[in-house]
Amino acid sequence: MSPAAIEVNGSPVPELKRQLAFYGTLIHCLSSAKVEIIDRGLLLVDTHGKIANLHKDVSKDRIDALISAEGWELNFVAVTILKRGSFIVPGFIDTHNHAPQWTQRGTGRGHIIMDWLNKTTFPHEARFSDTIYAEKTYAACVDGFIKQGVTTACYYGSLHGEATKILAQKCLQKGQRAYVGKCNMNRNAPDYYRDASAEESLAVTEDFIAFAAKLDPHRELITPILTPRFAVACDADVLSGLGKIAAKDPTLPIQTHFNETPQEMEITKLLFPEFGNESDLYEHFGLLNSRSVLAHCIYMDEYDMSRLEHLQCGISHCPVSNITSGSFGVAPIREYLRRDMKVGLGTDSGGGYSSSIIDAMRQAFVVSNARKLMPDYDAAKDKPLSYFETFYLATLGGARVCNLEDKIGNFIVGKDFDALEIHTIGDDAGIITLVEDIDTTADMLEKFIMSGDDRNIARVFVKGRSIK
Repeated sequence: MSPAAIEVNGSPVPELKRQLAFYGTLIHCLSSAKVEIIDRGLLLVDTHGKIANLHKDVSKDRIDALISAEGWELNFVAVTILKRGSFIVPGFIDTHNHAPQWTQRGTGRGHIIMDWLNKTTFPHEARFSDTIYAEKTYAACVDGFIKQGVTTACYYGSLHGEATKILAQKCLQKGQRAYVGKCNMNRNAPDYYRDASAEESLAVTEDFIAFAAKLDPHRELITPILTPRFAVACDADVLSGLGKIAAKDPTLPIQTHFNETPQEMEITKLLFPEFGNESDLYEHFGLLNSRSVLAHCIYMDEYDMSRLEHLQCGISHCPVSNITSGSFGVAPIREYLRRDMKVGLGTDSGGGYSSSIIDAMRQAFVVSNARKLMPDYDAAKDKPLSYFETFYLATLGGARVCNLEDKIGNFIVGKDFDALEIHTIGDDAGIITLVEDIDTTADMLEKFIMSGDDRNIARVFVKGRSIK
């Protein structure tokens, strides 16, 4: 399969035909503790899809003058005036997502992890040996996440190289920013669904990396990511081989599952008795560093937490799957934030029944309250998350996890304009909590997070392009 990218001036992502201007309410995070609400903002986007300027407290009659001050011709600028109840937020970032599980979401509930994998997931993922099936399913998957405001996704593919290439192509064709990885797994899976050998697993991985480099040479949207499913499914040869690939290219991100369930952790120790914990195991194989995106990170002692903090690993918090699969896990997100560790949200669909980052935001809030029931709960150190903090996790927090905070995550000048236009009022606003005249902008944001859905996401932008 050859890459199917449309290149303009050597780039698979063409420039915009016109500059963009948005006037009205803008909401973004400057840190985990600071959300900025700009009620009369003017945000300007150049033809490269980058934020050229952000003016605050602007009267409507100054719009034309400020646009002209950029040296732009007014007739060639697409201006959006946001009405009350509408606002712009950064695009959502899904830091943990299994693309082949798009059509199995919500199934296999109640099974502990290995039973769920063997009875529900592996039979389903094996279907992606059929490239026609992969074409159809991945098209629906990427469309579905874009519809729900996911501008950046960390996708696990199946173990099939050709299907994973199709996934990368679909993301690029539809304009979504994505980390895409061929899933490595050569043991503890059925014969019909595992890599035939460590050598094959690594060879298919390197072939996919080479494909992605031709598809999107500058990684404007598509970045290959090393994807060992977890240590239970990979022998030492696969892990060490992936570590060598990571060392050879220090720009490659890495993703895997980490301290997800007691069963998974126990099996890992049986398979790798020379390591007392997963931190030492993955670090030994060269897979634990600042480029690592670690899903779940629920059952953490001080040693594991300190190692991830020291190595600057990214953590993908998946609250929906953590509490609705075979075990009930409450990750110590407050402690991660206190240490300024990199934390974002993941849908983990289909381990999670929902593919919505909005659901992940509200469940992160709910789950943080569950820590009150844990024996080590400390009211002074472990207060529940606020909805502002869950908004941070879905945006700037996710960008930090993916090491993309210099490109996306908020509306700092010079970053790419990855954003959502949210409508909370009107006939197309769905069943969001009714917005009243007395509501502040903060009230509207809270109502969107706690009761909104994809119907409130009117437009989705990646690098300035409207892709919804």
